[in-house]
Amino acid sequence: MKPTELTMRIWDGTELFYRAWLPAQQAHKALLLFHRGHEHSARWEEVVDALVLDDVAVFAWDARGHGRSPGERGSAESLAVVVKDVDSFVRQISEKYGIALADMIVLAHSVGAVTVAAWVHDYAPPIRAMILAVPAFRVKLYVPFAIPFLRLRKKGFVKSYVKAKMLTHDLEQAARYHADGFIFRQIAVNILLDLHDAGTRLLADAGAITVPTLILGAGRDWVVKLAAQQQFFERLSSPVKEMEVFPGFYHSIFHEKDRHLPIARARGFILERFRQTAPTGDSMCYTQAEYDRLRAPGGWQYALVKCMMKTVGRLSHGIRLGWRAGFDSGVMLDYVYENRPHGLFDRQYLNSIGWRGIRQRKVNIENVLRDLCW
Repeated sequence: MKPTELTMRIWDGTELFYRAWLPAQQAHKALLLFHRGHEHSARWEEVVDALVLDDVAVFAWDARGHGRSPGERGSAESLAVVVKDVDSFVRQISEKYGIALADMIVLAHSVGAVTVAAWVHDYAPPIRAMILAVPAFRVKLYVPFAIPFLRLRKKGFVKSYVKAKMLTHDLEQAARYHADGFIFRQIAVNILLDLHDAGTRLLADAGAITVPTLILGAGRDWVVKLAAQQQFFERLSSPVKEMEVFPGFYHSIFHEKDRHLPIARARGFILERFRQTAPTGDSMCYTQAEYDRLRAPGGWQYALVKCMMKTVGRLSHGIRLGWRAGFDSGVMLDYVYENRPHGLFDRQYLNSIGWRGIRQRKVNIENVLRDLCW
């Protein structure tokens, strides 16, 4: 089946290109595909044909900065922006084609898999299931201290060391990859750093995810670390979670010589999840344990922070204000929103993750109110 080529205007006005494989009859189920870094939606065409999902609508996007979508190649303002793109794209597909999120499954590859996992973690969409193929929670960076060095650099691009022969044993597929003019070799430094940080966050908090999940790993992956995928899998709270590693496979598992194996595994999981009533995941055990840990009396680290807040911390105008008026007072919030530090100590205090989150919450609330007013 040939796909229909379309565009969609997402949350910030960007016109994303996507492909849609639509059944002859109105579909009530959907599969959404998210490509790996450097690639684009046309790379899914043979996979869609091999999945043989006759009554399922299938959609695949070109992420911003990829394929035929606009934006500097391999770049975005941040990975969080791309995650928000995922949410906007999925919800507009749901609205346009009349398919409930509960009847959607997402399948994502490599960098796309981390983006989708972050979306599921952060936005908690009520989707039916997700399939993460070789998710790039940890990229293999063969240069020592690459991440600290890139944090100093912050801007610019990194050219990928990955050659086609490191992605697949299939020489024909490798040649097609090499000749594909829509595939580029660079990735923005800020996106690479965000990817690393998102992977760290997801590995630490995978227990918050309850969506039924299948993870597909490659036994000889030159690009990403299998151990990180296994760690993520073990920590998931999903009532249905499965993982299969294909020995000898390189990173591009859907373009390998024996690609029929992961495609068949994905197809079986998709059909089973659509047959079954969506299970109601319960992360209470995970969140209860987290709650108990946070409310427990602190150890030496807590005592040290408390001491610092009462002594050296008073050099910060914000901390002095907090002790005087209350750290949860309106006066304190006004000071945090203003974000005009008085010296180095105050700058560090106002730049703490909690206060940055509070300021972002204010921005989000203002955006919601602005949308409602308009």
